[in-house]
Amino acid sequence: MSGHPGDEPRPLTIMLVAGEPSGDQLGAELMRSLNALAAENGRPISIVGIGGTAMKRAGLDSLYALDVTSVMGLREVVPRIPEILRRVRRAIEFALRVKPDVVVLIDSPDFTHRIARGLKGRDPSIPTVNYPPPQVWASRAYRARKMARYMDAILAILPFEAPFFERYGIETHFVGYPVVERKARMMGGAKFRARHTIAPDAKLLAVLPGSRRNEIRFILPALKGAVKLIAKEFPDLVCVIPVVPHVADAVRKGAENWPAPLLMVEGEDEKFAAFDAADAAIAASGTVTSELALARTPMVAGYRAGWLTYALARPLMNVRFITLINLVLGRKAIPELLQADCAAQKFADAVRPLLKGGPQREAQLQGIEEALKALGENAEIPSLRAARAVIEIASRARA
Repeated sequence: MSGHPGDEPRPLTIMLVAGEPSGDQLGAELMRSLNALAAENGRPISIVGIGGTAMKRAGLDSLYALDVTSVMGLREVVPRIPEILRRVRRAIEFALRVKPDVVVLIDSPDFTHRIARGLKGRDPSIPTVNYPPPQVWASRAYRARKMARYMDAILAILPFEAPFFERYGIETHFVGYPVVERKARMMGGAKFRARHTIAPDAKLLAVLPGSRRNEIRFILPALKGAVKLIAKEFPDLVCVIPVVPHVADAVRKGAENWPAPLLMVEGEDEKFAAFDAADAAIAASGTVTSELALARTPMVAGYRAGWLTYALARPLMNVRFITLINLVLGRKAIPELLQADCAAQKFADAVRPLLKGGPQREAQLQGIEEALKALGENAEIPSLRAARAVIEIASRARA
């Protein structure tokens, strides 16, 4: 490295650490935006760290693969703990050797936060950034106080996260909700209906029973019962269930003898086209409710877990709502049916006015517009806003 006038500036070194596929996707989007900004500004950057196939496709030479760290469940995790801890140590040693201008810890807090804690204990001068933060605002908020000891900054994806983390003294940048980048894919509804011979004026109901086997076991029977009740009032009713491969067999079994014409589709493009085509939806709460909102499909959301799981989790929850749209609005625009309320009659009663049209449907759509605006829809894409914040923090550390 030389300090002569006219020399090219030393590249900013940005270390990214992902621990599982969801973080790998976020990391790849962040890398593309970082590289775009570097090209635009003429400021060279060097991206190093740990990622999976998506980040490798974006140009990362990963320190190691994600095969060991991207596991869930006690039965899978426990045998791998020694190797996971070895990989945590390798990541820390790598950062100490490379001395990056910033380390961005992406998702997977059980893995990435161990790296941040270890790194801060060895070299507090290296800035650490969390993207996105764990949802400690929803339960066990005291964990934010601990995070303040080893995270210098947070890239928040929800608007209310910024004031929450700032209360604990953590610099926070609101960058927007990554799912809003899928808006452009919510299209093709008319062609979907034509392709599957669904009449343009037929009532199409999207049915989303969840993506985990327990969700399907607890929630699909209530959705099926609701359809049986709704079909009496809407004789032209057609249902569509998008399925994901790992639970497709459970959904097909649960959907036997369905009380209305039923179409099952696979793949994201077909799912998003179905959302665009649907008049309304009944859904297990989760990311899918945000996707339905992007498609402007009115919905009823529900959730039911085993009684013991719910009994253990309920006292730890600090939030009034389970759907993101309602959380952002601070009011219940989308009906939510939990536990005993996650039942056929209640789903049918709540979705009926959405299928008919009228003030309840219009009020929900208005709430969706308001929430999506707050989440950053139509603003600069979240990964680009995140990249700007990362470069700002790295440049500040270099100065």
